[in-house]
Amino acid sequence: MTFRYFPDTDMLYLELVSGVSTESEEVAPGIVLDFDDKSHVIGIEIEDASTFIDLSKLEVSALPIVNLILNKDAPVGS
Repeated sequence: MTFRYFPDTDMLYLELVSGVSTESEEVAPGIVLDFDDKSHVIGIEIEDASTFIDLSKLEVSALPIVNLILNKDAPVGS
């Protein structure tokens, strides 16, 4: 997953998986989902992001890779 912020347009894009968007749908004001050719969501566009998201921090929790890094000796899921 990749987060991209575009300051010139104040848009935050969350790329869930790599792919080509073949369709987009605004599901709420300023929230656009991008779909691939199989109707899977591949990205989320958040317009005017800084007006309602604190862009100064990013927290990650409960991801398997985070557990692996933080608990090097513990098996995943511990």
